[in-house]
Amino acid sequence: MDIQDKISKMLYENGVSDVGFSKLPDGPFGENSYALTVVVNLSNAVVDEIDGEPTHTYFHHYRTVNAYIDNICLRAGLMLQANGYRYIPVGASQSINKDGWNYKGRYSHKKAATLAGLGGIGKNSLFLHKKFGANVRLGTVITDCPFEIDEKEYSSPCVECDACVKACPSGAITGKLWQPGMEREEVFNPQKCSEYMKKEFKHIGRGAVCGVCMSVCPVCKGKV
Repeated sequence: MDIQDKISKMLYENGVSDVGFSKLPDGPFGENSYALTVVVNLSNAVVDEIDGEPTHTYFHHYRTVNAYIDNICLRAGLMLQANGYRYIPVGASQSINKDGWNYKGRYSHKKAATLAGLGGIGKNSLFLHKKFGANVRLGTVITDCPFEIDEKEYSSPCVECDACVKACPSGAITGKLWQPGMEREEVFNPQKCSEYMKKEFKHIGRGAVCGVCMSVCPVCKGKV
């Protein structure tokens, strides 16, 4: 069993919902940049309770799942390093303030997951997993380990509806359907979303979460 299979086996045995591998065109290891994507399906029952605003239960669940993802990605990274490869784990929910802009992470989890063929991006700018839809959190480990990659053509799982556009309380969703090559800001305004959360949802996790667009998205298990 090679290292890629060993990592997949470890991840599934520890409860992750899906695993994917991709080659990155713009990773930190140049032409030798690859990514491991970890998918965790959120509790559908918790997400279903979101109605116009996040719940305290969702905020706790969100943080717990993020911590789990960071932990399991570290374990995968340590396995890679023990086998002679370099690795960089990308925080499950970490913003990096660069040049006054605080709405991007080290690397896009959604981009890596999309390149791995695990799903696509909806009008809500969320990653829509091919089985679990919007009810997921993602983790990414970038490495120079030459994973075996199965190239897949991009196909958007987003259905023709405006449920997320109408439900978004901040008006941050433009209604455009994302396609490869488009900037996130053409689809979604992260600053508008963040400022609204911090103002209106301060009583729940100091305005760190929302989840409304996820809760109304029909592209999730059992709805489409």
